[in-house]
Amino acid sequence: MFYKMTFTIIVFFIAINASANIKNLENFKANFTQKITSINNKIIEYKGEVFIKNTGKILWKYKNPIEKNVYILNDFAIIDEPELEQAIYTQLQSEINIIKLLQTSKKLNENTYITNIDGIDYLIETSKNNDDIEIISYKDKLDNKVEIKFDNQKTNENISADIFKFTAPSYYDIIRK
Repeated sequence: MFYKMTFTIIVFFIAINASANIKNLENFKANFTQKITSINNKIIEYKGEVFIKNTGKILWKYKNPIEKNVYILNDFAIIDEPELEQAIYTQLQSEINIIKLLQTSKKLNENTYITNIDGIDYLIETSKNNDDIEIISYKDKLDNKVEIKFDNQKTNENISADIFKFTAPSYYDIIRK
């Protein structure tokens, strides 16, 4: 479920950011804080960085409370879990269709958008000063409340292609799904 949720967030994030600045977006990077609140009001908070290129390359670098890297290239994902010394390679069910997602997002007001992906409504809040995405919030299929806050957003700055390359160390367990 974590991997499907991460993929859905990535797809959605690209779509909404692209809708805010569709003609000029080539690269995006930001810090993020992802807070998940369970139906029992237990909270877990993740922090890290996200890197996105319009070529379909995406990297979510989770730094806290555990280190985890999620690499996406179109419809293929690698989840690098250094603390477990394993990497999970998985074919995703579908490619990212940015055009379809852009067509389904709706502007609610000056700084708020909404879209629905796989039966889940995503609310997006952008900055009042520019088109930077500040918060994405939604309730997942397990009724967890999820909120992702972005800061230190940078668009169209060069991101080295090397950051998106992953080679598992020889001592890693490799899992293919």
